Amino acid sequence: MSRDLTAHNRPVYDELHPYVYGLAAGLVGWFALSAWLLFDRNGDIELALAMVSVLLFVALLLPWLLALIWRKYRRPLEEHQQSIPFREWEAAEFAVWGSTINSTHATIDMLLPLAAVAFGLTAIGIVYLVCASLAP
Repeated sequence: MSRDLTAHNRPVYDELHPYVYGLAAGLVGWFALSAWLLFDRNGDIELALAMVSVLLFVALLLPWLLALIWRKYRRPLEEHQQSIPFREWEAAEFAVWGSTINSTHATIDMLLPLAAVAFGLTAIGIVYLVCASLAP
């Protein structure tokens, strides 16, 4: 992660911390798992769930593979610094479109849509199961 000093002596990073990427992958996994557990009841939806699962798997696999390839073949001048502790990263600033925002806000902005979809699907699935069990 590249780091520059600003006028406030707070470091500015231009990459997300690896924990943020892991949390995003976990939320995508939560979404797929809740879809399979809460909506796969009659066997009619298995093909659709399988296609969505493959799509989500590819959406996670491709950026991960590209990052591995980039790390292996980057130039010596592009070397990153040592791993930065998450506490230090979240207290810093994050570069966005020529400006900076707090790193915590950047993390929330990235993870909030994923969390809303994952937890929303879980809530809808629970309501679906409750309604299905109460139906005659």
